Amino acid sequence: MKNYLLSVYQPDGPTPGPEVLGPIMTTVAALKEEMRAAEAWVFDGGLFPPDTATVVRVTDGDVGMTDGPYVEGKEHLGGFTIVRAADLDAALEWGRKLAAATTLPIEVRPFQ
Repeated sequence: MKNYLLSVYQPDGPTPGPEVLGPIMTTVAALKEEMRAAEAWVFDGGLFPPDTATVVRVTDGDVGMTDGPYVEGKEHLGGFTIVRAADLDAALEWGRKLAAATTLPIEVRPFQ
């Protein structure tokens, strides 16, 4: 079994209100329980908005830090789930389910 990162990309802007987010989070919680029951769930977490990020970069031996995300975009990494799956097809199935639950794009990537 390999571990796969399911990255959740969300649009920049304000968080949707509880009338939108509530039902989504209920569906995500049910999917998480399904993952646990299948012994696929390893770890997950949500992230604060990109403006809370600090980028640490080494240039010519000097370490510098800047506030905010390292790239400008219309989407940002909002959270992630790590699953254990037999192969890429199984991980993609979890990715499909997570995309349906969150209504957001999911990137599926294997760990080395």
